Amino acid sequence: MDVQAQGGPMLEIFSGQGMEEVGINLKDMLSNFMPGRTRRRRVKVAEARRLLVQEEAQKLVDMDEAVSQAIQRVENSGIIFLDELDKIAGRESTHGPDVSREGVQRDLLPIVEGSTVTSKYGMVRTDHILFIAAGAFHVAKPSDLIPELQGRFPIRVELEPLTRGDFVRILNEPQNALIRQYVELLKTEGVALSFTPDAVEAIAEIASTVNQRAENIGARRLYTVMEKLLEEVSFTAPDMAGKAMMIDAEYVQARLADVLKDQDLSRYIL
Repeated sequence: MDVQAQGGPMLEIFSGQGMEEVGINLKDMLSNFMPGRTRRRRVKVAEARRLLVQEEAQKLVDMDEAVSQAIQRVENSGIIFLDELDKIAGRESTHGPDVSREGVQRDLLPIVEGSTVTSKYGMVRTDHILFIAAGAFHVAKPSDLIPELQGRFPIRVELEPLTRGDFVRILNEPQNALIRQYVELLKTEGVALSFTPDAVEAIAEIASTVNQRAENIGARRLYTVMEKLLEEVSFTAPDMAGKAMMIDAEYVQARLADVLKDQDLSRYIL
């Protein structure tokens, strides 16, 4: 059967600052000149059925209507999250990096206040889009932002540090929790890894303690703690095929107690 060739011609338009919409329009225009190519493939009946269903489904979709509904939903129900807003805070001086920071703030201001933005699928108005910003304001302060931008974020919420109970939930509840990731990773080597509830409590306690002593980096601390805990197991996993290993609180303390006692050492390892 004849199927649509995957991928199109490698075409990229590089434009200068303020010329993004020209680059987008020119790229789309030139891509329309390139006719779609097909190639003949010999496939099984099951694969042919999937390809035919996909081809017919694409014919049923009105892309113009889909794009129109998408733009309407974005303009009326869209949410934009601006992370690490503290990185652009700073108004004390008029030289050095603070100049570029204030410039970024003034570039963001029209979008947050409400303007028309050019996108790949057309013009999008941001008047009714909800903007949520976040940042670790331990060095800078929200008052370091320009007054106009401060006025566009009137509701401010301060988050509390994660507790040991929060770490236990993070290790257990998410579908892609770290414990499940390590269990599945070692399963590829034929090792049946399991964790007891007291082991999870011990890991959470150590992560919370290190966050209190060193810089509080939140749940990211669990990555370094888990990696140090299972360092030896991961290294020797190819030689442990067919074996089962259970991680309990005693194993956690044996692997991490010495590192935890030495604050200078834990600062570099955990």
